[in-house]
Amino acid sequence: MKILLLSLLPLVAHGAGIVLSSPSDYQVIQRKAADRGELTVSGSLSELQGTLDLEVRTLRAGSASAWQALAKAVEGPSFTGKIELPAGGWYRIEVRAIHDGQPLAGAAIDHVGIGELFVVAGQSNSANHGEEKQLARTGQVVSFDGRHWQPANDPQPGASGAGGSFIPPLGDALATHFKVPVGFIPCGIGATSVREWLPKGATFPNPPTLTDRVEQLPDGRWASKGEAFAMLVNRMKQAGPGGFRAVLWHQGESDANQADSTRTLAGDLYREYLETIIRESRAQSAIDAPWFVAQTSYHIPGDESSPDLRSGQAALWKDGAALEGPDTDALKGEFREAGGKGVHFSGEGLREHAALWEKKLTPWLEQRLK
Repeated sequence: MKILLLSLLPLVAHGAGIVLSSPSDYQVIQRKAADRGELTVSGSLSELQGTLDLEVRTLRAGSASAWQALAKAVEGPSFTGKIELPAGGWYRIEVRAIHDGQPLAGAAIDHVGIGELFVVAGQSNSANHGEEKQLARTGQVVSFDGRHWQPANDPQPGASGAGGSFIPPLGDALATHFKVPVGFIPCGIGATSVREWLPKGATFPNPPTLTDRVEQLPDGRWASKGEAFAMLVNRMKQAGPGGFRAVLWHQGESDANQADSTRTLAGDLYREYLETIIRESRAQSAIDAPWFVAQTSYHIPGDESSPDLRSGQAALWKDGAALEGPDTDALKGEFREAGGKGVHFSGEGLREHAALWEKKLTPWLEQRLK
């Protein structure tokens, strides 16, 4: 965040000024309609005495708006206000404090967007486990790790892994088509079962292959520790009052066709558990956002899909619990790492993965924006 102090004032002690806590640099606010969104501007005043008025203006492409009132008669150290902005970006947001008609101090944030925001969750192919790091080339795509916003170049902040993801090319495609900044909240955790994403205390008869995020109960059943779910809900809440457009869920490999068949999850149970995650995450975040669920069960050549697990994923669409995501099991051969021998995507596979998501999201979003 860049702070700008206006050097006008013999009236104010050295060091006095405004510190902005919202928005953050490179933040994308989910638009409320096709042509507009609402931005919350908040912060604190340092060593500024007396009753102050606060004003705000925006600058975009070299053109500045008129100053407008943000908060009137501020007396305490904190302030907050809201302004409506046309969809688009990047905007520079400037705030100034006024006393007796004179500006005393100011602050600015250089990059704020009103556009589209998505949560990305699941296991490794939703995270940074691809073979080739990708770059966001439009300058309009960012990611949020729960603390900071930044340009969405791989590896994505907030998700496991240190390699490539489908997020940069997907963001570029959406930003180019819709002509607004696009943000992502990456939450994927490699090798996780859907059982590990359940709320704390949710039980199931058999454990997943990896058991760090689950525990066995005295009666022999297993239960989720709830760590992944709590992280997911917290990140949803951090999207702010405007929320986000949708959750993109890509997971299933760790529940399908496990070497120990007792660790394989039946399709009907997959459907039940993921619906619980969807329902409870909406309730606990207070954000009733749609979920897109991909068809995902691929491991290696010869183990390319699980019809049972895929039926559980598809049942969520058919019952209206989720929307249809892409069929990523169809990405084989050159689209997979190690010359087609692995479960993760090659560089070409990441770009094709992004293209499959874009084909699902673009027509749906166009309908939502009408």
